[in-house]
Amino acid sequence: MKAIGYRHPHPLSSTTQLQSIELPMPGASGDDLLVRVHAISVNPVDTKVRQRASGVDGLNDGYKILGWDAAGEVVAIGDKVTDFKVGDQVWYAGDLTRPGSNAEYQLVHQELVGRKPANLSFAQAAALPLTTITAWEILFDRLKLDPNADLSQRTLLVIGAAGGVGSILLQLANHLTDIRIVATASRPQTQDWVKRLGADAVIDHRQPLSEALAEAGIDGVTDVVSLTHSEHHWPEIAKLIAPQGQLALIDDAPSLDIMPFKQKSISLHWEFMFTRSLFSTADRVKQQQLLNKVADLVESGAVISTADAHFGSISVANLHRAHTLLESGTAKGKIVLEGFED
Repeated sequence: MKAIGYRHPHPLSSTTQLQSIELPMPGASGDDLLVRVHAISVNPVDTKVRQRASGVDGLNDGYKILGWDAAGEVVAIGDKVTDFKVGDQVWYAGDLTRPGSNAEYQLVHQELVGRKPANLSFAQAAALPLTTITAWEILFDRLKLDPNADLSQRTLLVIGAAGGVGSILLQLANHLTDIRIVATASRPQTQDWVKRLGADAVIDHRQPLSEALAEAGIDGVTDVVSLTHSEHHWPEIAKLIAPQGQLALIDDAPSLDIMPFKQKSISLHWEFMFTRSLFSTADRVKQQQLLNKVADLVESGAVISTADAHFGSISVANLHRAHTLLESGTAKGKIVLEGFED
């Protein structure tokens, strides 16, 4: 099968670091599905792993295969698979410890896979799994927002809301809860984007956040989701968050001082959507369940794909281009690629 990989960690100094390679076709056994990958999206985690992790000797000829978002078709199943059959169209983010979706075929555990929304193309669907799982877990597993509860007196501030995670988190919070949503975005196009996705108010994160909120007439932020540059915004978050509020973050700040949050008894949640797969937790199947629930929301029209840029086929050049845009910090929504070049 065709795949794209690399052997050693590297910066984006040359397109020759990622290579087009041929690998043996994997075989499905146990709880695994073998999926023919039709489309992928590229996430910040791809760039982080590329800069830090090497290929493993004896696995894929020593190549590291990136890719943790895919939509495709099940072509074979292991003997313990009960939830899927050959021919099913699926979407998933997979497992950080296994070869990724930058390959024509991929093995993935059935509990991490959901059914692809019938009304989305493979490319549109590939934009959603990783960010959907991350956003869902933040809202409903970490912050424990209850869709059946009255949350109208609470305010959720989403910092960096126009990116991949923010673009789906806004939709889920808007359609499944009645919490007031304040999004941050700094450019006219991203401000329009987050309004379209469900933000009740938008502020510019280039200003001190507490001042921007005051100018907008907003006080009493009870819940904060920080999706990017958390270290930069840290003092402002400590200032603006309400006593006994909740803070969730996903980025990898080198150091964070949590002492400013003690007097307010703030609950801190650090979300990593690969935790369930990495540690094979007993509730791993929740990722399958939430993907299926979101498929229902997509098919009903409540949630749209966050695919913003289609970069063409799955090739070395197009992956390099996608990594470059992500590392620039200016991406809006998700970048998708579809089909392998002949």
